[in-house]
Amino acid sequence: MPEVAIPLAGLAVLAIFSGGAVALRLAHSLPTVVALSGGIVVAVALLEILPEAIESIGDAHDAVPLVALGFVAFFLLERVLVLHHRDDPEEARAHGRVGVLGAVGLSLHTFTDGVGIGLAFSVNVETGLLVLLAVVSHGFADGLNTVSFVLSQSGDRTRAKRWLRIDAFAPLAGAVVGSLISVSDQTLGYFLALYAGFFLYMGATDLLPAAHAHEHDGSGSWLRVALTVAGFCAIYAITLIGHPG
Repeated sequence: MPEVAIPLAGLAVLAIFSGGAVALRLAHSLPTVVALSGGIVVAVALLEILPEAIESIGDAHDAVPLVALGFVAFFLLERVLVLHHRDDPEEARAHGRVGVLGAVGLSLHTFTDGVGIGLAFSVNVETGLLVLLAVVSHGFADGLNTVSFVLSQSGDRTRAKRWLRIDAFAPLAGAVVGSLISVSDQTLGYFLALYAGFFLYMGATDLLPAAHAHEHDGSGSWLRVALTVAGFCAIYAITLIGHPG
């Protein structure tokens, strides 16, 4: 049912906008919010996307290298497009000209999310809903990440909102493209394996480290741990509901 992919991709748009709104309102406590998103994103990759990829491909030995490839590919994309600076704050602010390039990179990422939704619904509704869940869960984190990236770089809230809009609407375009492509279950499995690698990289190397970075006063650290665990537990509960027994 590829025709339902496009309207449902609107949920990803709302998720990205919601994450961005939270980041704008709670910029002072953003790491606490990111802790929950990090737990969700990693859990979705491990408990939902990877098992589905292995089942579709039919052989875990074929799926796992693609997960590794997805992990490395997102690492390279991130570094080439400078999506997340590892510089100190002053050096990060010096990269003002990265704006357009960064916006394109972030939009390309969410465009791929939309393609995933369209492809999945082209196979069957159950797989489509599975990928939609992953994209929406990650979309919230992506909205957080987009705004936090811009604010940490320049502190410009107007620019952050503009990037957020670009990032949020890209999944709709991706869903249109994905809906027009017909693929086999095995091909979708390859795509999902790559996607699991993307999610693992985003959660394990960006979201969780940022959420659990050392605080001088130690405030909120246990709350962040609890939120990360809560994110994992929530996704695990969803997998039990969706795949009973």
